Amino acid sequence: MTRGRAIGAGFLAGFIAGLLMTVTMLLLAWLFGVATPLVIFGDRLSVFIPADTFLSLMGRVGGYNNMKQLGVGSVIAGQLVVGGLGGIVYGWVMRRRDVNSFFVTGIIFILLPLAAVGTFLWPVLGTHYQGLPINRATGVTLSGLLAAFIVFERSLVLVFRFLTRPRVQVNDQEFSPSIGRRALIAGGIALLAGGGGAALLRRLYRAATFSYDGTQYKGRGVQPITPNDQFYCVTKNVVDPKVNADLWRLEVNGLVQTRQTYRLDRLKSLPAVEQETTLMCISNGLDAGLMSNAKWKGVPMSVLLAAASPVAGATKVRLHGVDNYTDTFPLEKAMDPTTLVVYEMNGETLPDRHGFPARVIVPGYFGEKHVKWITRIEVADESAIGFYEKQGWGPDFIVPTRSRFDEPDNYSTISSAVAANGIAVRGVAFGGDRGISRVEVSFDDGATWQEAKLDYPGTKLTWALWSYDWRPPGPDNYTLVVRATDGEGAVQELDEERPFKSGTTGFHKITVYVT
Repeated sequence: MTRGRAIGAGFLAGFIAGLLMTVTMLLLAWLFGVATPLVIFGDRLSVFIPADTFLSLMGRVGGYNNMKQLGVGSVIAGQLVVGGLGGIVYGWVMRRRDVNSFFVTGIIFILLPLAAVGTFLWPVLGTHYQGLPINRATGVTLSGLLAAFIVFERSLVLVFRFLTRPRVQVNDQEFSPSIGRRALIAGGIALLAGGGGAALLRRLYRAATFSYDGTQYKGRGVQPITPNDQFYCVTKNVVDPKVNADLWRLEVNGLVQTRQTYRLDRLKSLPAVEQETTLMCISNGLDAGLMSNAKWKGVPMSVLLAAASPVAGATKVRLHGVDNYTDTFPLEKAMDPTTLVVYEMNGETLPDRHGFPARVIVPGYFGEKHVKWITRIEVADESAIGFYEKQGWGPDFIVPTRSRFDEPDNYSTISSAVAANGIAVRGVAFGGDRGISRVEVSFDDGATWQEAKLDYPGTKLTWALWSYDWRPPGPDNYTLVVRATDGEGAVQELDEERPFKSGTTGFHKITVYVT
């Protein structure tokens, strides 16, 4: 066999094997919810990217959804390239020495990749998009990797053997096709596999989070209670979990005396409470709508922790979602009666995108702490950190008091005749778990302040909706500013020393032209 023939056949065989391996991964993800490198590779890498660098990259590629698509596409392309390079190596070796033993190829193309990939991805192998508990999910993910690498190894060997088998001649007539025609046949197989893979990708794309990730709730239509389908949404996932309640378990373990496991029916059998609570994303801008309010029903986390009996030295809880997301907050906060594990949202079963079958509600903390699709409550010591904490978010995760305008729009132009009848000025204010006692509006860029009406005062755990009937004295350009006072009497402020990674502070301003 010539060197060129060996390399060419090896590359084509490796590329086809990589394609078939990728299709296998897509099938496992689509049919059985198995986590594959196509998505968890990005999860594993992202924790090593500092928050400011991460946001800069996100801006360059046009947003989080584009970054997710780029990540998945890069992994797929990488698998095909590595498959082709592996095929070249295999072809080079086969040119010098016939290595058709499954024992040898199995070690090189199955066991070694499984060990390498499994080791690198170990922290995120407990992912399962249909809700298996973490330990079982780890075994399923490793089994999925094993199946994918077996497909790669068998495809590589068989396609290479097909492309390079000796020509059989009888009476000077060739009965086996030449390598060019064999390559054409193999290419056709690759096209069929690629078509199937593309169809699976389209299905997964339709199920992906791109249509709702980044949903904001703001503007003239804001209601005291946010409808479930309009509730703000931020997710790190390309495809969010759709948990099978029969597979799902909630574990309470770590630094406890008695580990506990809850099926959904056992969780629902515990005494439940209903609680209205507002959630807000840590990256919510002063004028943005990554904030919503809902009525939640569930079980105080303190009940679950008391049954497990935390031991001395426990200072935190680390929450784990079935999508390998983790986050932490103090054990003292976990024992607060307002910290809940909920299974209903606004009187309905918790929607998939908001954490079915159960999520955590932690009043006063940013949204990333309200872990969705929770599958484990790990009682831990001070060293425990979570997904975004590893990126450098924080260290302060307590929501600062803030307020915003929802009406009128920034840079609105209003005639004097309309303004004479009054301009409706409305918005929301939020003080974490401290409530809102007062909202003030300035129409001269903060020189003087007027008290607004609290149309919906809310509770200590929710936002407040406010309004003001503004009658401008005459035509002019007006700079409107809003500020809130929380339930403890602290006035909203700009904290210049607070890093953006702990949430934005300051005052929302808009400009209105009265002509």
